[in-house]
Amino acid sequence: MSDLSGVELRQLRCFAVVAEERSFTYAAARLGIGQPALTRAVQSLEEALGARLLDRTTRRVEPTEAGRRLHEELSGLLPRLDDALRAPARGAVLRLGFTWLLPEDCARLVERFRATTGARVQLMRRDAALAGLDTGETDVAVLRGEEPEGTRSRMLFHEERVAAVARTSPLARRRVLSWAELAELPLVVNTVSGTTRPELWPEDSRPRVACTAGNFDEWVESVAADHGVGVAPRSASDRYTHPGVRFVRLKDAPPVPVRLAVPARGAHPLAERLLGLVRPVS
Repeated sequence: MSDLSGVELRQLRCFAVVAEERSFTYAAARLGIGQPALTRAVQSLEEALGARLLDRTTRRVEPTEAGRRLHEELSGLLPRLDDALRAPARGAVLRLGFTWLLPEDCARLVERFRATTGARVQLMRRDAALAGLDTGETDVAVLRGEEPEGTRSRMLFHEERVAAVARTSPLARRRVLSWAELAELPLVVNTVSGTTRPELWPEDSRPRVACTAGNFDEWVESVAADHGVGVAPRSASDRYTHPGVRFVRLKDAPPVPVRLAVPARGAHPLAERLLGLVRPVS
């Protein structure tokens, strides 16, 4: 009799999806994992069970008789098991922090998390560099920039930068500005949750900091007052309007990393679950 101690739930889920899709390629896409990892999971399951579960050819994948029997059992078992595993988290609340704008892509991630765990997500804006992650106000946070010390993170995506200028400035008539041009202009810097510092430019060609701000609202008002030029992620121009500010396309600017972060130690179990749902950035 086979030793079943090595059988993992992950392997059973992988096999079930391949059996339903009749394709490793489609199953890998549905599961959000690489095809080699999926193949290894199914092979490990077959070895543990001592039975061939799938007939593979260059054109198709079909369950064997043993595979059909297993899939029939799993079709009723896995949904019940999923429901049982969600039960402890029902009613639980995960506090998701952000600094000034929550990226739209996060809505889909949160929805997947809710469907997977049954837990609720409370969105919390915090005008702090780690969006409350370091003070314990939040369990997980969407952060822009490089991975801060004391955290673990997964990359969500990279975001373009745009320039923000006062509508009274001659720059407001421009359709595009270059990153190099900004080195000659006074800069408004959000020192708490901003992503742009003079250090991003070459050491011998950096803009002068004309004004600093402690949050996004102060930053945008300083730009509107024409204290200097601001630089922000593209989402600022897509989702924010101000009568005194115009956002201008910026070329050759380094993109902004956007990541989901948890404390390096002692992260909330639900925060780990959310982090695990982040798909690798290609």
